[in-house]
This record gives sequence, C-alpha cells and structure tokens, in this order.
Amino acid sequence: KVKSSNPLFMLDEIDKVSGSNYSGDPQAALLEILDPEQNIAFHDNYLEVDYDLSRVLFIATANTLATVHPALRDRMEIIELPGYLLEEKIEIAKRHLIPKQLEEHGVLDTQVLFSNKVLAAIIEDYTREAGVRSLEKKIAQIIRNRAKYIALGEKFHRKTEPEDLNEVLGPPRYQKERDINNDVAGVVTGLAWTSVGGEILFIEVSLSKGKGHLKLTGNLGDVMKESASIAFEYLKSHAQLLDISPEIFENWNVHLHVPEGATPKDGPSAGITMLTALASAFTQRKVRDKMAMTGEITLRGKVTPVGGIKEKILAAKRAKIKDIIISKENKKDIEDIKGDYIKGLNFVYVDNMMEALDFALLKEKVKNPMKID
Repeated sequence: KVKSSNPLFMLDEIDKVSGSNYSGDPQAALLEILDPEQNIAFHDNYLEVDYDLSRVLFIATANTLATVHPALRDRMEIIELPGYLLEEKIEIAKRHLIPKQLEEHGVLDTQVLFSNKVLAAIIEDYTREAGVRSLEKKIAQIIRNRAKYIALGEKFHRKTEPEDLNEVLGPPRYQKERDINNDVAGVVTGLAWTSVGGEILFIEVSLSKGKGHLKLTGNLGDVMKESASIAFEYLKSHAQLLDISPEIFENWNVHLHVPEGATPKDGPSAGITMLTALASAFTQRKVRDKMAMTGEITLRGKVTPVGGIKEKILAAKRAKIKDIIISKENKKDIEDIKGDYIKGLNFVYVDNMMEALDFALLKEKVKNPMKID
C-alpha cells in the first residue's frame, strides 16, 4: 500500500501488547521485526514469504516502560517525553481541542465560551494525565450539554464557569494536591513519577509500644519495601547523631504507611522521604513546611539520583511546594529544565541523609509530642 521499501511504521501504545496466547505471541514477532540482525529476512507466516524490513523506520509509543518486555526495550532507543504544564494544556485546549469539538458538534464559537479559569478547573479536578485526551472528552461533554440547550431553544450561560462543572461533569474526581500540616510528627511529603505524570505522596509513620517490629502498608512493591528497611536500619545505626537513644528501637513498633492503598507503588525514590518520616517520628521534631523530597538512599546514607525529575517538579508546583530536596547528582537534570518550570522553587542539593535531615527537620518539636523512651 505504501509503495515504498523504506516507509515509517508507527506502533502505538506498545506497552499494551500482551504476551503469548492461543493465537500466537505478538511480542516474539515484534522482537524479530525490530532486531536489525533478524529483520533482513523477516518471514511472514500469513503470506508465507520472506521480506527485508531492515530499511523500515519503526517508531513505537508507550505510556509506561514498566510493561514493555525487557528484550523489546533493549532493541529501542528510548526518548522520554515529559507531560504538559497546566498553562500548556490550557493553550492546547484553546487553540485545538475547543475549535475541533465545536465544529464536530455544529456549535458556533460565540455560543459556548471557556475561560482559562474553567479550563484550569477541568484539568485539576476532572483529569489526571500527562496528555490531553481526557481533557478533550470533558470539553466535548460540556459542548454536548450546551448543544442540547441550543437545539431546544432554552436559555443558558454562554460562558462556562467553574461552578457549572458540578452540574455537567459531576463532582470533582480528584482532590487538589496539597501539602499537609507540619505539626504532625512522622508525616513527610514525597514526590513520585507515574505513567500519568508526577504526583505528591505522603509517607506516614506511627509508633506504638512493642518489640521493634517494622510494619509496612500501602500496597508497596518489593523495591519500596527494601527502601523502607534500609531507611530504618540507617536510622538505628546513626541514632545518636539525632539524639535518639539506641535502646528505644527495641521498645517501639514502627508502622510505615503510604496512603491510597488501592494503588500499587514501587521504586526506590521514596527512600529519602521514608527516612525523614522515621526520624521525625522518633525525635518528634517538626518537618519543614511546604517541602517535598525525592531520592534513593544507601545503607551508608548516601542520597543517589532518581528519574522523572521534571514531572515531579510539576507535581510540586501544583501542590504549592516551595523547597525540594534532591540528590546533588540530579543537579544536571534541573539545569536542563526551562526556567518557567522551576520558577519559585528552592532546590536543596544533598549528598547524604544527614544533610537532608538537617534541612528537613526543624529544631522545634510538634505540639503535644509523644514521650519516646
């Protein structure tokens, strides 16, 4: 059909490709197609012919690399595209999505109006995505609602306001991201990177009389559980630096929880957040307000770099975070980010956990502190 031996093929959402089943193994076929050592003589079992695919340029897209087969990833050059800023989504909606949906529904641009304020409300309260697919659906839903009034000749407000959204789209699906009151010991704000962009997460630690057991909840993966164990062991081995008696750990059970338990969570980047939460719980010291952090830790307390920095920064800005603690080795990632993305943020670059704790924990204790002995 393309009448060319070197076309460009787009493989959309390759992360959705399933493994072997009764009808064959699509991943095995993709391995053969994408491998430059094999695709010179690719055999099509349906047509029963060999064909040279070595001149074809393949571009694949994926929402997440986690579900892409490792062998497939090895045969690709990975280019990570960050999500859109709130301001970018609003501009895309005004320039492309709204005109497209108005035309498809036969509505004039003078009959339905969207302000920046209402578009921001739709993005923050009704969609949670790196792109704009859900945003377009919500815009179409509002235009259909207005088209009904136009068809029936009924009166309606041409300009959609944020207070109209509840009637048309229902109650908000997502809660606005915000930092928590710092007058609670053992609660620290972290930054996470998901397939839909960056998010903030809270690490919560509570203590109860016991025999030094560590309990982890919140649907955590193996890597995240290991990070919690490393954080706890580091705190125990460096307790005296924080004026914590080493004997205390034998008398208290520790419960570490990450909210939204229905959502699976994994990865090493919450290590620094977990250790800060544990230190705050055992010292009963306040955590700095409007602060978040991300970074992997080692048993020696070194803070190592993590990925998804730009997406995490966007999440921090949405939550009105002011200070972000990250590894010194991530400084190069910050320098590559446009100034608009990091405006108003203070980055604290640390090499080890004691530097992070010195900044994150205030000398002041929380109101009504627990007596830890």
